[in-house]
Amino acid sequence: MRSLHLAVDISGFPARWLSWQDAICQETLGKVAYGFGDHEFTFTGGKNRDTGLDSQVTLKSILVLKGRSPECKKRTTIPLSNAALFRRDQFMCAYCGDVNTKGLTRDHIKPLSKGGGDTWLNCCACCVSCNARKGSQTLEELGWQLLYVPYVPNHQEGLILANRHILDDQMELLKSMCPKHSRVVGHA
Repeated sequence: MRSLHLAVDISGFPARWLSWQDAICQETLGKVAYGFGDHEFTFTGGKNRDTGLDSQVTLKSILVLKGRSPECKKRTTIPLSNAALFRRDQFMCAYCGDVNTKGLTRDHIKPLSKGGGDTWLNCCACCVSCNARKGSQTLEELGWQLLYVPYVPNHQEGLILANRHILDDQMELLKSMCPKHSRVVGHA
C-alpha cells in the first residue's frame, strides 16, 4: 500500500487526501502548482510511443493544487463515524476510562430516545459493559460523569482521523493548523 498524498489548495489550506492514482491524474491534468515535503515518490507507467522510454511521474508527499479548495470555503469537519469517533476519544471509554481498541461502541450521551442527536457533541466512545449498564438512561439518572468533554474536530483534525498512514511531513503541516485543545494531534 502506498501512502496518500495531502492535497493543499493554493492558499495553503489542506483540502483532502489523494490516492496515488488521483495524484497522478491531478499532475497530468496540469492541476498541481508544485509539491513539497520530505518524501518523494516516482511512478513508472507504460512506454512512450515516440521514444520507447518508460514514462515516469515524480510527486512529493504534499501537493499544492491550483485554485481554491471548495472545502476551504465551507471549513467543515468530517462526518461522524465510529472509526473517527474512537480515534478522537483515543479508544477510551468516556465513563470508566478503559482503553480498548476493540469492542468499543458509540454511545449517545443524551439518548436518542430522549431527544439526543447523533452528533459529535452528543457521542462518545464507550465500552460494551458501560453501554449495557447505561442503556437509555441519562447521565443524571445514573449519577455518572464524563471523563472528557466531547468536541467537534476541525477540518484538519478530520484529515488526521481519516488517514492511519500519515507521513511525518504531512502530520507536521496538519498539526500546525489544529487547535491547542486537540486530543487527535497528541496521539495520532
